[in-house]
Amino acid sequence: MEAYDLQRINVLVVDDNHHMRFLIKTILQAFRVKNISEAGDGADALKILQTFPADVVITDWMMEPLDGLDLTRLLRTGSDSRNPFVPIIMLTGHTETLRVNEARDAGITEFLAKPLSSVMLYHRLVQIIEKPRQFVRTNQFNGPDRRRRAAPVAGEDRRAA
Repeated sequence: MEAYDLQRINVLVVDDNHHMRFLIKTILQAFRVKNISEAGDGADALKILQTFPADVVITDWMMEPLDGLDLTRLLRTGSDSRNPFVPIIMLTGHTETLRVNEARDAGITEFLAKPLSSVMLYHRLVQIIEKPRQFVRTNQFNGPDRRRRAAPVAGEDRRAA
């Protein structure tokens, strides 16, 4: 894995737990990220994003009044969203397959399970850099392509034509 100079990226950290925000911010600073903004919930994040040009959003799932899932949906589909294409890393302790799929279907870019490690956070940032996923906009979904790898299609390939 290549080492990247992350000094110039803008990161928004969204979590209702002050200690978790501090931990994430400290890890990002160890990666030499200089421009980090913080929000205590999704509603605050939306306000901050009106003036802060985030290159990456790292958000917790469980927050009140606006959780990370709702924040993701608003960033992807909101009429006043400044950057619906911003990479979003969902950070949560709830890692059941149903929840991972729900977050993916809301439009997150990467999923990161708690407890947080600096290695895994760096790995997710590298994934965003090295393997950017094409953005898909349809009536049912707005977000990064949910397919991670080119898998052969069983039966007739409708997209081939």
